[in-house]
Amino acid sequence: MPRFFLDQDQIRNRFIVLTGEQAAHMKVLRMREGELVTVCNGSGTDYRCRISDVSADQVCLVVEHEEPSDAEACVSVSVYMAYAKGDKLEHVIQKATELGAAEILAFPSSRCVVRLDGKTREKKLARWQKIAASAAEQSGRGMIPAVYALDSYEAALGRAAQAETALFFYENEQSHTLSSALSAKLTSVALITGPEGGFTEAEVDSARDHGMQICTLGKRILRCETAPLCALSAVMFAAGEY
Repeated sequence: MPRFFLDQDQIRNRFIVLTGEQAAHMKVLRMREGELVTVCNGSGTDYRCRISDVSADQVCLVVEHEEPSDAEACVSVSVYMAYAKGDKLEHVIQKATELGAAEILAFPSSRCVVRLDGKTREKKLARWQKIAASAAEQSGRGMIPAVYALDSYEAALGRAAQAETALFFYENEQSHTLSSALSAKLTSVALITGPEGGFTEAEVDSARDHGMQICTLGKRILRCETAPLCALSAVMFAAGEY
C-alpha cells in the first residue's frame, strides 16, 4: 500500500487534501477513487485512508482507521558519521533510515576532507532530510529520522555519551568487540564512526574520556560508509529486530 508522510496539522477532522508534489506523486502511481493509501504523521501514527476524489490539482482522502506504526525499532539508535567525500554520507542516510535508525548526525573530525560553511550546511541538511523522508516512505517507517550537522567533534562526543550504550569504533582496537559491548536489553545506542582517514589517537583518547566504549568491528578495515551500516545492523540484530 502506498505510504505518504504529512504534518499532523494536515490531518484534520479525518479528512486530508494532498496538493503539490504529493498529489503529483499519487497521480504518477495512478491511484484512483476508492483505493487505499497509508498516511503517516511522522511521529509513529499510521492512518489508513481511502481516496474520495482526484482532481487536476489535488487528491482528497478520508481517514478510515488510525493505529500506532508497527515498523519502528524497539531500540533507539543514533548514527554519528564523520563528514565524508562525495555522496557517501547520503548513502548512509538512506540505508540507515531503511535499517531503522532514530537519527543520523554528521560531524567534523581532524582528518575530514569535507568542511561545511553555513550556507552549504543549510543546503546539505535540506537534501539529507529529504533523502531520509524518501527512504522512510519506501521502507514503511512510521517516523522520519532527524538528520543533524554538528558543529564540532566535541559536540558529537558530548551528545553521543548521553546514550545508554555509547560506542566508538576504532580500527586499531583489538580486544573490545561490538558483541561484548552490547547488553542483553538495549534501549538507546549511539554509534560513532570516522572519516576516510580514521580517527587520531588524540580523538580516541577524548572519546574514552567522555565515557564511550572503544570497539572494534573485526579484523578487516571497513570503508567509512560501510562501518556505520555494519554496526547499525549488528545492533538491530542484537535487539531482536531480525
